[in-house]
Amino acid sequence: PEGYRKALRLMKMAEKFNIPVLTLIDTPGAYPGLEAEERGQGEAIARNIFEMARLKTPIISIIIGEGASGGALGIGVGDRVYMLENTWYSVISPESCSSILWRSWEYKEQAAEALKLTSFDMKKQKLIDDIIPEPLGGAHYDKETTFKTVAEYVTKAFNELKDLSTKDLVAQRMDKYSNMGEFKE
Repeated sequence: PEGYRKALRLMKMAEKFNIPVLTLIDTPGAYPGLEAEERGQGEAIARNIFEMARLKTPIISIIIGEGASGGALGIGVGDRVYMLENTWYSVISPESCSSILWRSWEYKEQAAEALKLTSFDMKKQKLIDDIIPEPLGGAHYDKETTFKTVAEYVTKAFNELKDLSTKDLVAQRMDKYSNMGEFKE
């Protein structure tokens, strides 16, 4: 919980000085235990989501590894949300989903498929803005190319957002998140 509170304080400082916020997300997720909830982890994650939605400065979020659970959602609100090509993003990890549905981690592959958590799934569902291509072999094999490509996406996003009024910036962000998801009867 303290990590989320620190992140929120830094984001509020960025807002005060009109500095854009860049979040790089690589988290296996928030610990799901009772002790974490007793320390206010759920409230800290919810507070971050609430405050980030209203932050009056551009926010660019990039999933660079695992984007699991409240750990990722708590810092993943953004005007632009990108994923590296070979990353994943979900409200729950496949292992946790499997253990809840089948009471075993044995079905994590089926859970991962059902969750549709890949960058391509997320783009298709309009939950992210774009996929950042990785060099052959993956981002970790050619870090320099990956850094340059990520920088290009960040620069492009910032240039799209920098001239928006704070009112328009926040309104567009709210609209973006209000339009996510689909309900079928």
